[in-house]
Amino acid sequence: MHINITDSEKGNNKGSSAQLVHYLDKENRVNEDSKLEFWFNGSRADVPSYEVKMNLDGNIAKLCRDDAKFFLINISPSQKEIAHLKTLYPEQQLERKLKAYAIKVMDEYARNFKRPGIESHRDLLWYGKLEHYRYYGFKDAEIIQCLKKVGEVKPGEQLHLQIIVSRKDISNKIKLSPMNKSRGRNLEHSKKVGEFDRSAFKNSGERVFDQAFDFKRGLADTFEYANAQKNGSLEVRLAMEGRLRAADRPKEYVRDRIQLVKSFESIPKQNSFLDMLLAKTEYDPISMKLGKKKRKRRKGEQPEHGQGL
Repeated sequence: MHINITDSEKGNNKGSSAQLVHYLDKENRVNEDSKLEFWFNGSRADVPSYEVKMNLDGNIAKLCRDDAKFFLINISPSQKEIAHLKTLYPEQQLERKLKAYAIKVMDEYARNFKRPGIESHRDLLWYGKLEHYRYYGFKDAEIIQCLKKVGEVKPGEQLHLQIIVSRKDISNKIKLSPMNKSRGRNLEHSKKVGEFDRSAFKNSGERVFDQAFDFKRGLADTFEYANAQKNGSLEVRLAMEGRLRAADRPKEYVRDRIQLVKSFESIPKQNSFLDMLLAKTEYDPISMKLGKKKRKRRKGEQPEHGQGL
């Protein structure tokens, strides 16, 4: 599960949200034959674009011109996660389930601030959009290598969610910034602007997904593992590799046991003594006579006593 928080995907976040809202409506413009995809939040699934822009741009009390007014949260399930969801739900139900999952992610977003009065998605002003495709951009390797054109649809499962969340809470009174890195080191500052641990937020998003959809996630597929490999010290990376090997040992044991069983199955079955005797076609116990074999008489030799007349 890839969860990322940015200032804005298109345009800066220090002015109106109009440019970003317009950009995230692109599928409605490009795919005119498909159904219109509305915005959603914790209470509605039919929010029009103009209402999203109007409410976000009106929720900026006491923010300065250079202050961030909103943030963009990208929630992108992996190919493996989408494949798992498709085994559970048909397409339309799957989309509803993903939107419900996004609401739970926004609950985690709210709680991560550790601010009194900010307890769930209901305390936030936010709007989400479900997207079905991704498009090649200038930074993609395929574009740099001239293999694709900008704007072409990327292959594979690309179902994901984009969420715009206001810098101010739903009451337009409390400032909330996920870019704050105080994490309690400066207690007075943390009380004023709130703490936010982005790594903890991403971990919680994975945990909620796994619990909601009974997804069995291996250690190598976790944010914790990827973050350790990218940002961890040598000691942290080695410890993570040790955990990965320890997690794989039970799988190796099962694999070895299966191979052992198969090796025994490949050994030819040992026949009984009777089976071996019956397999000898030249052996005929009825035609064989017991006792001494009769000696062949030579020419001119008289028969022994009691033999013939």
